[in-house]
Amino acid sequence: MATAPARIIVTTDPELDDLNSMLRLLLYSNEIDIAALVYSASQVHHAGDESRGIAPHRWPAPGARMHIDLAVDAYAEVHENLVRHDDRYPDPERLRALIAVGNVGEVGDMREPTAGSDLVRDVLLGDAPGKIFAQAWGGMNTIARALKSIEEQYRGTSQWEVIRALVVGRTVITSFGEQDDAFAAYIRPVWPEIEFRDVATTAWGYFAWHVVPDGAAEYLSAEWMRQHVSSVGPLGKAYRVWGDGEQMADGFDPEDYFGVRGASADDLVARGYQLWAPLHDAGAWISEGDSSNFAMHIDNGLRNAEHPSFGGWGGRQTPHADDPNRWDSAGAVSWTPGAPITDAGDAGRWIGAFQRDFAARLRWTVTADPADANHAPRVSATGLDRAVRPGERVQLDFTVVDPDGGDISVTAFQDQGSDSEIVVLPGKCLVRVAADAVQGEQIHVIVEAVDDGVPALTGYARFVLTVGAGPAS
Repeated sequence: MATAPARIIVTTDPELDDLNSMLRLLLYSNEIDIAALVYSASQVHHAGDESRGIAPHRWPAPGARMHIDLAVDAYAEVHENLVRHDDRYPDPERLRALIAVGNVGEVGDMREPTAGSDLVRDVLLGDAPGKIFAQAWGGMNTIARALKSIEEQYRGTSQWEVIRALVVGRTVITSFGEQDDAFAAYIRPVWPEIEFRDVATTAWGYFAWHVVPDGAAEYLSAEWMRQHVSSVGPLGKAYRVWGDGEQMADGFDPEDYFGVRGASADDLVARGYQLWAPLHDAGAWISEGDSSNFAMHIDNGLRNAEHPSFGGWGGRQTPHADDPNRWDSAGAVSWTPGAPITDAGDAGRWIGAFQRDFAARLRWTVTADPADANHAPRVSATGLDRAVRPGERVQLDFTVVDPDGGDISVTAFQDQGSDSEIVVLPGKCLVRVAADAVQGEQIHVIVEAVDDGVPALTGYARFVLTVGAGPAS
């Protein structure tokens, strides 16, 4: 039986990387159930509140069409082609109906309910089954306001315990760091059992150039981006790259020099810009940090959404030392000018596969006949979760299908656990579990299938072998 797509809520501020992440998300909306698209504030972007004397900070001009709407506009132009490749792509009007303005007045704003917070509240209380992943691409304040509205409505009533159990049991909050104080000040004290995953990762942010593995920098280069992204239809044209002449905010923004054409670092400083991230060639990658929020839900076989420790295209999370319901990112580091960055975390190694998949989907947007485009291979298997013993020999069976009928190269590697021997044969892996594997340990074996299309695309299967007591008989 096919697994239902993950149901997600997106709250987002008008940072350029949020636009880029939104464009990529829409290309995966055939595999992800988008339930809300909500504008929100953050520590670096808020709309201001004239009635309370709060000035806007790095916010688009009043009346300007903002990034969610711009992304859906571009998606609408290519929807006719996308559904030829997969009829699950949602209608643009359905997506437009999910757009709302949340709490945007100031950093951490959750004073009053808004259309956006009410939409988030309604999704959290809705009838749809399964988990709901509430994503904060900016601050967590609109999500916090939704939870506060639920608390205000039900606390002290006979329904409170049932409602509280429902929300706690189904809600997973993911966030690129904590971009306001809403989590610490309200969510964790009042809703301590809600699962929170910090998915911040350097490999998909403004400093990706400094952490991607050798050979992967080409996927960020101006040449690759021009060929595979910027020149490919309305979605590619909308994607922000270095020196594209665009800006985020109304008026002069000293932190937004990414779109400035042909200026050196000295020129930018002389013009009043604050260089907080290093410069790159015109047309090159800038950032797409918030894609780590939804990358776990892409149906590639890595099973990243099942458990935060599994890892995948968006990175991996590790347990928090003091909060049993929190997971911290294994892949975010800070940067100061002149200092090297050496840690890509777990996300950097996947950047080539994720970028090629992105490029292929952009090609779908301008390709009416699916036979003229590439589509990722699928690795299917039963028995993905196995009980094993130290030293045991096990056979892992799988099937690989390329929807385009191309040739496929299959390899397998160990992702976690004690070193075990792996041999790949047609349709199966033979694994000898490490003799020193300990009870309760999980050994992850990933089968990776790469097709011969252009660009080459990848599918996976993750086998999880849980070690039991005693040696193999």
